[in-house]
Amino acid sequence: MTRVTILILEGLERGQVYADLEPPLTLGREEDNTIQLNDERVSRFHAKIQEDGGRIILTDLQSTNGTRVNGRPVQMRVMQPGDLITIGRCVMIYGSLAEISERARLLESDPTVSLDNRPTEIAGADPESDDLSLSHSGISSETLDLFPNGPPAAPEGLQPFQQAQLSDLLAFVHDRICGVLTDARKESANDSGADEGLVQLDQSAWLKMVDLELKLAEYLKAIAEP
Repeated sequence: MTRVTILILEGLERGQVYADLEPPLTLGREEDNTIQLNDERVSRFHAKIQEDGGRIILTDLQSTNGTRVNGRPVQMRVMQPGDLITIGRCVMIYGSLAEISERARLLESDPTVSLDNRPTEIAGADPESDDLSLSHSGISSETLDLFPNGPPAAPEGLQPFQQAQLSDLLAFVHDRICGVLTDARKESANDSGADEGLVQLDQSAWLKMVDLELKLAEYLKAIAEP
């Protein structure tokens, strides 16, 4: 059984450490939650953390103000040590300091992982220290990528019909994006012919991308239905 550690970085519970929790667990404003967050922007039962196949999954429980991971809104997310969770005014980090440092060391030793894709490590963090603020750790929730460790791995162990469904979905997205990229035109930023410039799209191509984004949002909502 995978255990969960949550460190509260900002909020009324700042400095609180919830260590070695056994999933499933919930986060929210009510006392019945595993982790109670005293913030009016937090829903009564805001988010759930559960284990499935050895992975830890965070799910937003249709909260009023949403859940963010690394600054981006999510409905469902496979968590990695070092991910920042924002619920209302509360900012939390998933994983113990040891887990975050270990993951950073593993990626540091892998030459195939780019520097930009390595997880955020708490700079100068002391596991014995109670100072877990964002300013102390050097982490900014506004500058993190939703997937700081690179793209997520393809799902494994799918049934044949699930593989076919996933293949169709990805083929649909791939086809739409390729169509927009084909219509794109790059123009120079100035008369000197500099390489850096603007990429322009016809209105029809832009509307195709907007339509694709709406469909992806519908897919994500349907998949993450709690």
